[in-house]
Amino acid sequence: MTTVAQLRKAALGLPETEEGTHFGMVAFSVRGKGFASVTGDGRVQLQLSDDDAEAALAAHPTGERLVRMGTPIGVRVPLADVDGQALNSLVRAAWYRRAPKRLAAALAAADAGTAPDADLPPGIGKPATRALLGAGLPTLEQVAGRTEAELLALHGVGPKAVRILAEALRERGLSLR
Repeated sequence: MTTVAQLRKAALGLPETEEGTHFGMVAFSVRGKGFASVTGDGRVQLQLSDDDAEAALAAHPTGERLVRMGTPIGVRVPLADVDGQALNSLVRAAWYRRAPKRLAAALAAADAGTAPDADLPPGIGKPATRALLGAGLPTLEQVAGRTEAELLALHGVGPKAVRILAEALRERGLSLR
């Protein structure tokens, strides 16, 4: 069972994601294009491709197609019926569908661990590295502009990664904001 807080963490861990409201629902968008929202009765709505929607419905039989003006645009699934890992995957797929191509390509490169100017310490681990690259923070100088709380809010960044980052920043005469 997942919560709105977990959805929020998964969505806001993706580049240029903003939280707002849409028809009174908590909603997430990338550059003004909505990709996920939560209904008042606790169902997550995700804008997915037909293939991703079919896979989501096969994995979550309590879900239903999300249709706008006769056109299928995604799925609606009770948040309580989705585990955390599946939710992260669905949110990411919805984000990729709505994000501009260049931004999506940058995240794909970050996921692959290929950022040309990255200087993050390898000891933080692959999930933290992907999270930081995905959030547009490939260098320690950029990480220094964030607070510990902001880093911990990124999906994949934990206390150990923050401690290692803080040590690397201290070695360069920098610190977290």
